[in-house]
Amino acid sequence: MRIARQVLALALVVLGLSVLPAAAGAKLPVSSVSPLGPETSVPFGWVDFCQRYSGECDEAVRAPEAIELTAAALRKIEGVNALVNNKIAPVSDAEHAGVPDAWDYPSDGKGDCEDYALLKRRVLMEAGFPRAALLLAVVKDEHGDGHAVLMARTDRGDFVLDNLADEVKPWNRTPYRFVKRQSQENQNMWVAVGAPTSAPMYVAK
Repeated sequence: MRIARQVLALALVVLGLSVLPAAAGAKLPVSSVSPLGPETSVPFGWVDFCQRYSGECDEAVRAPEAIELTAAALRKIEGVNALVNNKIAPVSDAEHAGVPDAWDYPSDGKGDCEDYALLKRRVLMEAGFPRAALLLAVVKDEHGDGHAVLMARTDRGDFVLDNLADEVKPWNRTPYRFVKRQSQENQNMWVAVGAPTSAPMYVAK
């Protein structure tokens, strides 16, 4: 976990510096709230992650929360997204772990999509953002391949932190077909996003 701790420490320093007042007249982005379908299957990668990090996967029911998207909060979210993207080297699970799909913290400085998302989630929670507003999500890309991102639920809609883009975008301005995400009430329950669709076998971006 040495690399992950270093990234976490650096991120918290960056977050501490990201408290400058918003520029006069600066406009905050607006998204929409992603439509939710029924409860659906939990990704195997999350189940496996929880077996190894049981303390981080408690099933305590929480009330839904939304991040107040001030200019300062947006800068912190954008800063964490860009920092993790640029500190972790992309490598597939097949090459890195010898299996098609393995969710973990990128402790050696390498990982793929879900590893980036897990670290961003952890850093933002350490910075005081509510867990119930930071939701892992599985999507399909333009080619139908599986990918994982972190969704941030805010009072201005849902935004996506993606290891393939430093810009934090409204969920509906990404090129993805959203499949499912964690429930706000219970992180170990997953719900469909929009109309149910078949989930990818694994995520590997």
